[in-house]
Amino acid sequence: MERHCGLRYRLGVMDTGRSIGDHLRSWRQRRRMSQLDLASEAEISTRHLSFVESGRSQPSRDMVLHLAERLEIPLRDRNVLLVSAGFAPIFPERPLEDPHLRSARRAIELVLTGHEPYPALAVDRHWQLVAANTAVERLLSGAAPSLLVPPVNVLRLSLHPEGLAPRIANLAQWRQHLLERLRRQVDLSADPVLADLLDELRRYPAPARAGRPPDGPGGDFGGVVIPFRFVSEGAVLSFFSTTTVFGTPLDITLSELALEAFFPADPATAETLSRLARKA
Repeated sequence: MERHCGLRYRLGVMDTGRSIGDHLRSWRQRRRMSQLDLASEAEISTRHLSFVESGRSQPSRDMVLHLAERLEIPLRDRNVLLVSAGFAPIFPERPLEDPHLRSARRAIELVLTGHEPYPALAVDRHWQLVAANTAVERLLSGAAPSLLVPPVNVLRLSLHPEGLAPRIANLAQWRQHLLERLRRQVDLSADPVLADLLDELRRYPAPARAGRPPDGPGGDFGGVVIPFRFVSEGAVLSFFSTTTVFGTPLDITLSELALEAFFPADPATAETLSRLARKA
């Protein structure tokens, strides 16, 4: 980690001792792109890209950022590429409490509170809970206290046998969805923390494979989305979820935040959540 002007510039998970060519080749291969594919995307010659990857040509700072954009490399790892090419990192990582992020923090609060009485939460790149509204808190009763000690990992809490897993009515289906989503994140980011988390979650007891969920309330929405069916207050609550991220972030913290909002999939779920909110 380097410090400039009081801001933190965190380097990514990749080895900063490797050359810029090695980094670019690794990311290109991870994206399953040939040199011709990337050169075409970046509007440069295949020969120039080959020279950069082999170390025969040193890219400019703008070229490093241009190739990183085409490869959709996370901001954290774009700093790594810049350092490996001999340039200073440019993407800061401010804590969410930083005054510069006040507007973003307010936006998160508006989304979470505005979504009441339905559950909504914000997570970081490792699925650690950053913020949640009171609707989420009302659904966590019964989880082992050890799983609720900060930093709370949302995926661990969801799938752990002492967490929410016993109350997920379609656990086999929801577990498969979460594991596949996490696997794609590992493939895209090469993040070892996420890879370890995926290995851990896969070791949790797996329920019997679920068949097709029932149609109608709490069903599979005609195959459009995967429902989340959760037992609370003796009733099965059915949700579908959406994910929101910040557009065009230049700060690492913001680039790695995601807001997960759960919407009722049927009138009965909406009424139950409203009743729980009134009772609280």
